[in-house]
Amino acid sequence: MDFLALIDLSVLDSTVRLATPLLLACLAGLFSERAGIFDIGLEGKMLAAAFFSAAVAAITGSVWLGLLAGIAASLALSGLHGLASITFRGNQLISGVAINFLAAGLTVLIAQDWFSQGGRTPSLFGGGRFEGITLPFAETLRAVPFFGPLYYELISGHSILVYVAFAMVPGTWWILFRTRFGLRLRAVGENPAAVDTAGVSVVGLRFAAVGICGILCGIAGAYLATGLQAGFVKDMTAGRGFIALAALIFAKWRPWHALWATLLFGYLQAIALRPDIIEGALGFQVQVQLLDALPYILTVVILAGFVGKAIPPRAGGAPYVKER
Repeated sequence: MDFLALIDLSVLDSTVRLATPLLLACLAGLFSERAGIFDIGLEGKMLAAAFFSAAVAAITGSVWLGLLAGIAASLALSGLHGLASITFRGNQLISGVAINFLAAGLTVLIAQDWFSQGGRTPSLFGGGRFEGITLPFAETLRAVPFFGPLYYELISGHSILVYVAFAMVPGTWWILFRTRFGLRLRAVGENPAAVDTAGVSVVGLRFAAVGICGILCGIAGAYLATGLQAGFVKDMTAGRGFIALAALIFAKWRPWHALWATLLFGYLQAIALRPDIIEGALGFQVQVQLLDALPYILTVVILAGFVGKAIPPRAGGAPYVKER
């Protein structure tokens, strides 16, 4: 058995790419849930963003316009969720489920109406996709033992949205734990009455958190359709929004823990694409279907084993009613 094969650079490179949408969605949920708004509609927002980013990129030939369209679509659904759960104090879980169903149906319907390709968008190429970026000195350092291949194959060569996603981890930590806005946001998720008593708008802070969630989900969906793949296909998020929620619970609503949790899920998805490496490491054949199911099995295990141990924000899921 050769377990070193499991840390092959090509597998780790795929891990980074596959973990990127999970990381963005996980951080999106972190902002929303830290403010007391549970959001299981991450899947629907990513799906809507994936479609509109791919559709606009295919029509205009500009991936940047596609990215803006994806963010706008996700923000629209975030606004809908905020309206239902904050303004009208509706059930946050039902609102999230409704968004998932709405996105799943509308994306296919609009795609068929616009492109008549069975709910798909045309394949993207050239300026319609995010291409990999070669970092400085990557070619020069390639021959350096250990560090050179690591820098060239694992760190360099990703699209700009991958670097944005990983930069958002320290950015999220700084916003939440080193700024006044972050302090108030966390306080709203724990004790909104105290925040309201201090003269700070609970509704405004929660809408801000939902808006940030929409932006990050929009980037995640756009990356799926214009970075990781070359176009939109039906249900292409494939449960990533729910995996991101499981990673968020596993990470106990902390940014750095969320990074490692999503990398774990990304790694499981990556090795599922390379059954030959698994067979070489274990010494026996493994069913491809089992490898494909590993991230979802881990999701169930985490939700079953950590929900009782991970303590969410105390005011999470409960609408705030101002006392008169």
